Amino acid sequence: MNNYDSEHKSNIDFKIMAFFFKIRDFFKDPMKKIEKVDLQKGDYILEYGCGPGSYTIPIAEKIGPTGKVFAADIHPLASEKVKKRADKNDLSNIDTITTDCKVDLEKSSIDKVVLIDVLHGLENYESHLKEFYRVLKKDGRLWVDDHHFDEQQIKSRILSTDLFRYVGKVDSLYEFQKVSL
Repeated sequence: MNNYDSEHKSNIDFKIMAFFFKIRDFFKDPMKKIEKVDLQKGDYILEYGCGPGSYTIPIAEKIGPTGKVFAADIHPLASEKVKKRADKNDLSNIDTITTDCKVDLEKSSIDKVVLIDVLHGLENYESHLKEFYRVLKKDGRLWVDDHHFDEQQIKSRILSTDLFRYVGKVDSLYEFQKVSL
């Protein structure tokens, strides 16, 4: 497959995924999940694996104009889609990042990292967890939800690096806290 074909297939795959997420979001309001995450007005959030922005918009609304959402995804169309949704919802507190790991944010600048249905797809999850650790503030939180993994798989991946400790679970969301090394 040449470069054009693989990029075209990738774009089609993303558009199909975005379409199915739109249907999912119609039946399961993303805000209901986000309300369970301990987000505060003014928080700086890294949403890693944002896709078309299903959870980005509710996060941005919940943290308000004094907060900031850094919506990161490997696919360039994710950035375009999130920017359009932010404009449509008159939200100016969202920045997008296209990346496969490094997010180019300052060390200790993020209050919480949110991973929804992403952990299973991270080929080198240890590198990602190190990057999340780097950008999280002291005592920062990592929130993970992934229906592809059971509780043991989620905990073992996150805790295997010794960078986070398990705090608890709210419905399908697992909360971890950055540890001091």
